[in-house]
Amino acid sequence: MAENSRFNESNNPVLSRYEKADQPGFAYEEGRSALNQAAGGGGATDQDFDVITAGGGLRVTMTDVIMKSTGIFAVTVVMAIVGWNTFEAAPYLMWIALVAGLGLGFANALKREVSPILVILYAAVQGIFLGGISTWYNSYAESVNYQGLIQQAVLGTMTAFGVMLLLYGTGIIKVTGKFQRMMMIALVSYALIGLASLVSALFGVGGGWGFYGVGIWGLLLCLVGVALASLTLVLDFEAIKQGIANGAPERESWRMAFGLLVTLIWLYLEILRFLAIFAGRD
Repeated sequence: MAENSRFNESNNPVLSRYEKADQPGFAYEEGRSALNQAAGGGGATDQDFDVITAGGGLRVTMTDVIMKSTGIFAVTVVMAIVGWNTFEAAPYLMWIALVAGLGLGFANALKREVSPILVILYAAVQGIFLGGISTWYNSYAESVNYQGLIQQAVLGTMTAFGVMLLLYGTGIIKVTGKFQRMMMIALVSYALIGLASLVSALFGVGGGWGFYGVGIWGLLLCLVGVALASLTLVLDFEAIKQGIANGAPERESWRMAFGLLVTLIWLYLEILRFLAIFAGRD
């Protein structure tokens, strides 16, 4: 039990900062910072912090996380519609949104104090990017007489989210130290393979898809990506649970929602690529 507690941290860099309450770390110190600001900067003691947050006034709740997640997800969907409808007229917007999204993603992940505005901006620009790339994938699928690609990708993402939430909630999948270590190795390995695949794609390997387009092995690699993204959701659920249990301040619900959105976008793109390659097979 003690070993599992030590490793109950997400491999998602956005959410990995939530630590156990008996080892004061980010969540605890952020809570004290919020209390100090509310008290006019007079400086609060550990006892003050424990007393004031005991009633939940400054602590994040699951409701907070759900509301923030729903809000930024809605922003992403709305802007994805914009990106979809403007892709043909201004395809360059997708690339601008991609670069902006990467910058905002790193900014949100590395900022010590979460910024709701930056989180919302990330959701907006990523929505434009997703709308644009979805249009591109859809055009490719239609060129090979494959219909319903985007609908299937969206449904697949929602289904994977629901299944992972069910498996985590029922305890079928438990976040243990061993699970964490295996996921870390798998994610690093997959990232290296992805980089190598990108380079190989520039030389025409796999018909421009890199390793992902190399026959049945490419499809299996795509499925590995889908599986890893799905399992990362479980790590995120655990990190959110730990953050709530350890008394993270309410504004951290923005960071938790942001972390979930990052993983969901990754999952959607993995499913989208798998379906596109599957559609174009001989």
